[in-house]
Order: sequence, then C-alpha cells, then structure tokens
Amino acid sequence: MTTGNQPDTPATGAIALADGTVFLGHGSGAAGVAVGELCFNTSITGYQEILTDPSYAGQVVLFTFPHVGNVGANPEDHEESSTEAGRAATGAVFREPISPPSNWRSRDHFDAWLAKKNITAVSNVDTRALTRIIREGGMPKCAVAYAPDGNIDVEALIEAARAWEGLEAADLALNVVGDAAYDNSERLWDLVTGFANNEQTDFHVVVLDYGVKKNILRNLAHVGARATIVRGDTPFEEIMKLNPDGVVLSNGPGDPAATIKRCGDTINKLIDSGKPLLGICLGHQLLALALGAETKKMPQGHHGANHPVKDFETGKVEIVSMNHGFTVDTATLPDGVEESHRSLFDGTNSGLRVKGKPIISVQHHPEASPGPQDSFYLFQRFAGFMKDQQS
Repeated sequence: MTTGNQPDTPATGAIALADGTVFLGHGSGAAGVAVGELCFNTSITGYQEILTDPSYAGQVVLFTFPHVGNVGANPEDHEESSTEAGRAATGAVFREPISPPSNWRSRDHFDAWLAKKNITAVSNVDTRALTRIIREGGMPKCAVAYAPDGNIDVEALIEAARAWEGLEAADLALNVVGDAAYDNSERLWDLVTGFANNEQTDFHVVVLDYGVKKNILRNLAHVGARATIVRGDTPFEEIMKLNPDGVVLSNGPGDPAATIKRCGDTINKLIDSGKPLLGICLGHQLLALALGAETKKMPQGHHGANHPVKDFETGKVEIVSMNHGFTVDTATLPDGVEESHRSLFDGTNSGLRVKGKPIISVQHHPEASPGPQDSFYLFQRFAGFMKDQQS
C-alpha cells in the first residue's frame, strides 16, 4: 500500500484505489463509504449540475479545478429528472476545502447540499496526482470515505474498491428512471422569468429515458416541443400510440452494450418507422449499436466542459460538454451511417447521421452551455426534421 499524502490535521476522509493507493484528507457531505469508478472532470463551474447528471451513476468525480463551492447550491440547477435518479454520482474528490457560498442564487452551502444528496466527498488531497494516475492507467475502481470521528479503516476501504463490480456490462440506466410517464413544457432559464412553461407547442416529442437531464427537456421546449418522457424499454407500439412527431434517445449511465439488450428492439423499430430521431450521449451509443456499429470502453473517458468538437456539416468547431466512458468505434460503422461530429482532442466519434433518414445523434451534451450555446442548434436541426414531416 502506498499513501498518497498526509493532511496537516487529523484525517476524516480518504480515497482508496483498488491497487492499494490511499490518499488521506478531510471528509464532507454524507458520512460513510461510497464506491465507484474514479473519473476526472476538467470543468471550472457547474459542479452541482455535474454531480446530479444521471450519466455519472456509479462514478466518483474528481474535480481538477481546485476551488469548489463558491456558488453554493440551489434547488433549480440539479439535472436529474426523476426521484430514482436523485443520487447520480456516488462520490466527489476536491483539492481545497469547500468554499463558503457567494452567489445570489445560492440556497445551500455546498457541503450541506452534498449531505442531502447522499454524496460522500473528500478534500485536501492531491488531485493532480490522482489525475495523473487516471491519465496513465485509466479510470480505477475506488472507495471514498467520510468518518467524522476520524476512524478510517484503510484496509477495508481498499477491499471495498476491489470488490466493486465496475461499469463494463452494467445496465445502470435501469436504476435511474421511474416507471410513470410524465410531460414537460418547461423552457430554458431566463434572467427575468426563470423557468417558464410554453403556452403553445408546435411538436410532440417522446423521450426514451435512460437518465435524461432536465436541460435536454428544456431545450426541446425551447424549440416548441412538448415532451412526454417514458422508460427507455417502453415497447414501440406504446410509443406510437402517443403519436409523436419525433423521438429522443436520452443520455444515461453504464455500458451501452448492456442497455441495448433491454432496449434494442424498440430502437430498431423506431429506426425503421421513419420518425425523426435524436440520440444524445448514451442514446447516441445505443442508436449506433442498433444500426450495427460497436462501442468500446475508453481508458480515461471524456468528462469536462472544454472539449472541441467539429461539425462536419458546417465545418464549425464548437466547445462542448462531455461525460462518457464508452465510445462508438467508427471502424465498425455500416454503410449508410456517417460520422457527423468528431472530437478534436483525440479523434474519437462525437456524432452520427443516417443517409436518407431524419436520424442524428451526438456523443456530447448539446443541452449544456460551455460555449455557452454552441450546440443548441442540434435541437433546431431536430425540430427542422419534425417540421418537414408535418408539411
């Protein structure tokens, strides 16, 4: 066992990796132990949105930006859309202690908010060293502990990390969706009106929920769509009874190769139906699998809000938010399926389109706002497909 660091004051928190590496620090959030896959996120803002993104289910988020907490937390900026997705990321790791809030929208100290969301966190650890471990060896299994009394069983923590099953072959989307369908017409946030509802809509969209983020639904409303959200494994025939103008395959966590086994029949029938389709993140990967391509695990994944992606249709480079540990293998794309977007960081796939069909998908998160609105056009592009079919 190697010890990564020693805090100046008695340790109340720790993170242990499956290889026996341990970093001691100061705990915060929910007392106890959380296990998951350790990934680093390079965003400098949006920590509340990140930790409530259901795509992070089963993961511990290491923030590379050292100062976290200064904008506090509020009840509006969380991204989960169902009670079942209320706890997305299982843990968090910070360099500096959590800062006191200083923002006019803040309602909670970030530490108190972490406890409410049942997220276990540790600070005062060497996040640069941990990031280097991930860069050189991939995303490890880990266990994070917060023991207010300072009683940390390091050996038990290492064993907890080793015993965790991991994300490969895990259909985690099953755990972050509810059973009951619901509608959404809430638009994007406005400084004056906040989150207002559409009074009139032009389209009806069915969203297949694998862990959908709220801002996806808000962006759909912003282009004139009322969204009905249903489980990702809802039978095709039930979806058609809702008479949608288009269907969205949402983001979500876990291994797409596992989730496609449960949801593939519905997606295949949607492809054949001719309905406009938009896939996002996990939905993009599921669409690729249904079309005949393959996906593979990434060593480090993409997690951050500063990723450059090129749109081949326009030649534009956009700055996007990403959160994925699996990627579509472009070498396996079948005839008729084209790469529409590509990451300029490492050349991995970030979008697909189907020749002759109103079907598009992206690996990144077009509903997020790092650019700040570089990718919102994708929802307009999808709305254009639906408008064409109404003509």
